[in-house]
Amino acid sequence: MHGKHKAYVATAAAVVLVAGGPAAAAAAHTTGAARTAPAAAPVRADVDAAGAVAAALKKYPGVVESLDKDGAVWHVDVIGKNGKHAELTVDTRSGKVFTENADNDDSGDGGNKALRGAKVTAQQAMKAAVAAHSGQVRSVEWDDDDDNGSRYWNVEIQSGNKTTNVHVDATSGKATVSGSDSDNDGN
Repeated sequence: MHGKHKAYVATAAAVVLVAGGPAAAAAAHTTGAARTAPAAAPVRADVDAAGAVAAALKKYPGVVESLDKDGAVWHVDVIGKNGKHAELTVDTRSGKVFTENADNDDSGDGGNKALRGAKVTAQQAMKAAVAAHSGQVRSVEWDDDDDNGSRYWNVEIQSGNKTTNVHVDATSGKATVSGSDSDNDGN
């Protein structure tokens, strides 16, 4: 009986895909996800930081330079394998990726080269930061401090109404909580 139910849902989704286009397909997908989610857990459709990074890199392969949530979109800056810089936005609801700008923005200061050669990626930095301080990643930014040669990721973690900055060393992956602020503006 269980197999027939799956076949029916798949057939219904295929009909919606043909008849209603991408918006209807997204609605059908959300409905299916809600039906299979545990009853006690709230259904969250939002794309998180890791999902935004994965979607951006699928569209524009390379390394993430920064990530920042701004309302209903993630802004993701990527340095492509070809050295070109791309500014992408990822819709937090649909996960769709849009290219805002793509250019050859390596200004010759070596920052992109250092970023591309970093042992710790943005994705690894996010994991290390959340392990050091639990919460939701709100932003990640590559910091290449030329004064003392240190290279690290600055990861902003939100838990409740507090925002905490965690620095993650780009070589060792060591996470250090560097401060927290009360965040009452709801972002």
